[in-house]
Amino acid sequence: AVAPGARLVVGDIGDTSLVGALIRDKGIEAILHFAGSVVVPDSIADPLGYYLNNTSKTRSLIEEAVAGGVRQFIFSSTAAVYGTPPADAPVSETVAPAPVTPYGKSKLMSEWMLQDAAAAHGLSYAILRYFNVAGCDPAGRTGQSTPGATHLLKVACEAAVGRRPHVEVFGTDYPTPDGSCVRDFIHVGDLVAAHRMALMALRRDGGGMTINCGYGHGYSVLEVLDSVQRVSGRKLDVRMGPRRNGDLASVIADTTQIRRKLGFTPALDDLDTIVATSLEWE
Repeated sequence: AVAPGARLVVGDIGDTSLVGALIRDKGIEAILHFAGSVVVPDSIADPLGYYLNNTSKTRSLIEEAVAGGVRQFIFSSTAAVYGTPPADAPVSETVAPAPVTPYGKSKLMSEWMLQDAAAAHGLSYAILRYFNVAGCDPAGRTGQSTPGATHLLKVACEAAVGRRPHVEVFGTDYPTPDGSCVRDFIHVGDLVAAHRMALMALRRDGGGMTINCGYGHGYSVLEVLDSVQRVSGRKLDVRMGPRRNGDLASVIADTTQIRRKLGFTPALDDLDTIVATSLEWE
C-alpha cells in the first residue's frame, strides 16, 4: 500500500528517539497524524490503553514536532468528541465538546494539547473531526485491510463476498426512522482531498482550524446493508442484536466550515458509490 516514491519507516509514534531523528534528518515540515486506536466499545473496556496510545503518544509526537521545527500539523480527530449531539440536527464545530467514551475523551485531550502547543510555539494546525469514513480507493490501489475489522461497511462487504457468515445489527430500537443508528458516511477519497486542502491552507495562511469532515446527511445501518445487497446482488444474513456500549443514535456533520474554509466540494457523495468501491476492493 506504500506509494512509489514514499519512504516507509516502521515504528511507534511514542518512540521519541526515532521520531525526532526522522524529523531532523529528513527536514520534515508537516506531519499528518493518523495513528490511533478507534473502536469505541474497546475503549470502554480498556480506557488506559486508549489514553496511552491516543493521548500520551500524541503528546510525544507533538513534542518532537515542536523540537524539530515542524511548521504544520494535521490531526485526525473524531465526531466522538461531541458526545451526544442534538437529535436529528447537524452538529457544528461551535458545539461544546462533551465526549461520553474514553475514545472520544482521548481524542479531545489530544486536540487540547495540539492547540496549546500551537499557541505557545507558533505551530500551524488543523484538527479534522472525522465522521464515519467509508469506501476504498476508486482506482483499486488501496482499501481497508484491518484484520477482524468492526466497521459496518467493511463487515458487510466481507459478508457479501463470503468472508463472513453474517452481519449483526447492534440495536434496532433507536429513535431513528428505522430503529438503527444513523451516521454521516464520508468516502475516504473525499477525506484525502480534505487533508490536502487543509495542508495547502496552513501553508498559505498559517494559524489553526478545527473542521468537521462529513457530508451533512446520514444513512442508517439498515440502509447501508440494503445498499450492499443491491450493489452486490447478494442476500446477506442480517441478524439483529442488542445495542453496543457507547453507540449514539444519530451523528450528522454540519459542513459549513469545511466548505467555507477549504472550498471543499465532495466528489463521491453517494451511498452506492461508497459501497461499490468497498466491494470492488474486497
